[in-house]
Amino acid sequence: MTVLDLPRSDGTWQRLQLREPTSWATPDGPPRSRIAFGAAHVVADPLGENVPGAPAVVDWESTLGFRRHLFAHGLGVAEAMDTAQRGMGLDWATTRELVRRSAAQARAVGARIASGAGTDHLGADVSRLAQVQAAYEEQLAFVESTGSQAIIMASRQLAQLATGFEDYARIYDRLLTQCERPVILHWLGTAFDPALGGYWGSDDIEVATKNFLSVIADHTDRVDGVKVSLLDAEHEKGLRAALPEGVRLYTGDDFNYPELIKGDGSHHSDALLGIFAAIAPAAGAALTALDADDEAAYDAAFAPTLPLARHVFAAPTYYYKTGIAFLAWLSGHQPGFTMVGGLQSARSIVHLADTVRLADAAGLLPDPDLAAHRMRHLLAAAGLSR
Repeated sequence: MTVLDLPRSDGTWQRLQLREPTSWATPDGPPRSRIAFGAAHVVADPLGENVPGAPAVVDWESTLGFRRHLFAHGLGVAEAMDTAQRGMGLDWATTRELVRRSAAQARAVGARIASGAGTDHLGADVSRLAQVQAAYEEQLAFVESTGSQAIIMASRQLAQLATGFEDYARIYDRLLTQCERPVILHWLGTAFDPALGGYWGSDDIEVATKNFLSVIADHTDRVDGVKVSLLDAEHEKGLRAALPEGVRLYTGDDFNYPELIKGDGSHHSDALLGIFAAIAPAAGAALTALDADDEAAYDAAFAPTLPLARHVFAAPTYYYKTGIAFLAWLSGHQPGFTMVGGLQSARSIVHLADTVRLADAAGLLPDPDLAAHRMRHLLAAAGLSR
């Protein structure tokens, strides 16, 4: 029996008896009924100068080991996405090395990998759309050169400079005609990045959706799927029903993924989710159950993870990366709770205490003694003890 005292926001404490770890079955391979990616974080080197504004210094052994953990639970890896702190500490030089190494890991075990191609290496002085186009082309070419599928990420610089949908259409047309294999288009909402307001040429979600669909319709053979992170389940259901045949919708809705992946009998979503990095054993079990048409087992695996996901992705949502890294540390996947850019400070100690409670309830602490030991040290460093 492992007991852990955790603080509450009102200054009181809760004595929590951590449950015995769940024995999650390891899948024989990737799920058959859905394609599922976990968007993975990077582990910071504790000896590196990983302070705000400094180039990232990565613990490569732990970072790649975490990807092998995702592969072992039947998931593909969505690499170098916002979960890996693109635009929040992970610079382009380190991103290139990350994609190269992760693609090699995926190739060695025959696993899926898709990696983000964007424009985040541009400086603050970017002033022309031609610069945005060239930046996209550089990253797209590099990602595809590693053997990874490409995810064309939303661009802050494009959102800043575009004067209307025509600018989006022109740039995406050129990118999609250059790609070597079908890509995933990423529509990231403002909850994840406030700088992406008005993407696809409008702040009106219906107009933006119509514009987005027109890009896809013009390049159906070049679009494997779309990754939508708007946290709006009803919008996602309408969008996936409107997609051309053969174009997948990879849900990025970390608030509603169980119902969206299960589907409504006519349509379903595949998955490309940051929360899958934190709940990989449960996700693997749920998707294995779905393959067997065992909805009860699917619901039993996913339902306890949903309160955890909604907490980790609570506003401000773009700080969810802190919860992902924290859970990886509690679970023994990395030696320390440090992040590039110093982002481990982005969530309060009470928020992290609630994360422990919810992860325990979901059966996602594989070694309760280790988790309790590490949490006690974190509480003591924060000036809290009982």
